[in-house]
Amino acid sequence: MGLVFEILALPLAPMRGVGWVLDKVVRAAEQEAYDPAPVQAELADLERARTEGRIDEEKFAQREQELLQRLEEIRVYQLRQVQQP
Repeated sequence: MGLVFEILALPLAPMRGVGWVLDKVVRAAEQEAYDPAPVQAELADLERARTEGRIDEEKFAQREQELLQRLEEIRVYQLRQVQQP
């Protein structure tokens, strides 16, 4: 049955290949979008800018809150990925 199915499904092979490639692209994009390293690096740069006096406390607090919220979103996403079967 497997050989017969493969022969009959042969015309669909290019579509399955495109689907496979799209799946890989989506996974790579998700990994990049939900990588905490750039956000952590930006937090470190933000702290450095504050200590060097290049940014005031108000802007620092606002941007820090945005970055911490983004880190929380990343952690929630990662937990969902682990919990999915």
